[in-house]
Amino acid sequence: MVAQARVIWDPALTAYDFGPSHPMAPLRLDLTTRLARSLGVVTDADLVHPTVASDDLLQTVHDPAYVASVKAASLDPTRADPAYGLGTDDDPAFVGMHEASARIVSGTVEMCRQVLTGEISHGVNYCGGMHHAMRHRASGFCIYNDIAAGIRYLLDAGVERVAYVDIDVHHGDGVEALFVDDPRVLTASIHESGRTLFPGTGWARDIGHGAGAGYAVNLPLPPGTTDSSWLRALRSSILPIVRAFRPQVLITQHGCDTHSEDPLANLVLTVDAQRQAAMDLHELAHDVSDGRWVALGGGGYAVVNVVPRAWTHLSAIALHRPVPVDTPVPREWLDHVQAITGRPGPNRMGDLPIGAPPIWVQPWSAGYNPHSPVDRAIMATREACFSHHGLDIWYD
Repeated sequence: MVAQARVIWDPALTAYDFGPSHPMAPLRLDLTTRLARSLGVVTDADLVHPTVASDDLLQTVHDPAYVASVKAASLDPTRADPAYGLGTDDDPAFVGMHEASARIVSGTVEMCRQVLTGEISHGVNYCGGMHHAMRHRASGFCIYNDIAAGIRYLLDAGVERVAYVDIDVHHGDGVEALFVDDPRVLTASIHESGRTLFPGTGWARDIGHGAGAGYAVNLPLPPGTTDSSWLRALRSSILPIVRAFRPQVLITQHGCDTHSEDPLANLVLTVDAQRQAAMDLHELAHDVSDGRWVALGGGGYAVVNVVPRAWTHLSAIALHRPVPVDTPVPREWLDHVQAITGRPGPNRMGDLPIGAPPIWVQPWSAGYNPHSPVDRAIMATREACFSHHGLDIWYD
């Protein structure tokens, strides 16, 4: 019998810990799991406990010398080599770094395996989504690229078309770089413009190389982009291309650092919009890939107010147990947050006022507004990529 979905979780995943002053606090993962349990979204039966990925698996997407450097720094952080992006402010070395990072990779690959074999329809690893890691170096809080390893596993297993959609506020540069010339992999990233945010890449003109031309899709948005404009951009550019590509498996990255409270970026989304995007991508998976969907976490640095709610919604949607945005946050979870952080948590599972109408999203068919910086960004992406997929830039 096919399970609806499974979720990667093990307390050992909180060992991915760059230290108390680093913004990627492992507490965000523990709080997500606690909230999902408190709401009845996940049960023990839904959880998969990942092992540590082998060197052979890691080396499907990373150079052996890089893996060896990570392992050396993991044993002795003083041996961290900045030439490999290790021992930097973004990626400080810590004892056990290799094992913690490799466990994330194992979790994502396992979800890809179970989706491909038909054991589950959807797989979730909100501990994953390390989209900046490159073949030969760490970058942007990411040591090993679990997403790329999952995609490589699918390709090696015979999948002919994999689509990867990245809605993190930062450009998904590492995944794009690893598959930039491969027409079997569509990488699509909607993110804050590199003019104002790390990693400074991901322009609409960056569409892939060689045989992969047209299979990298980038939509850089201006700072200050809000719910309705962001959803319009996602629906008017990336989703039509994915539908035209017709992937056999859909992988999505749900970094929730697009939120207005995130300290590291400049978009102004609500949890409600992030939830809606997850619903859109869930529907897309059922439309184009027979429901085969692997959903991952990523960035998100509003550790208490945003990340647990956003990824609990993601898990709930994948498990077909969606949680309404007006649902109160359980008292037991709020009491735990108060006890360990000394601060209150959010009272509801959404941000918009109770009773507010759904987020209004103007469809592209309503017309292009050249005075809107978001519409100009959408049009740039459509002009760069649509023709490669037989689509017309003026129509839905």
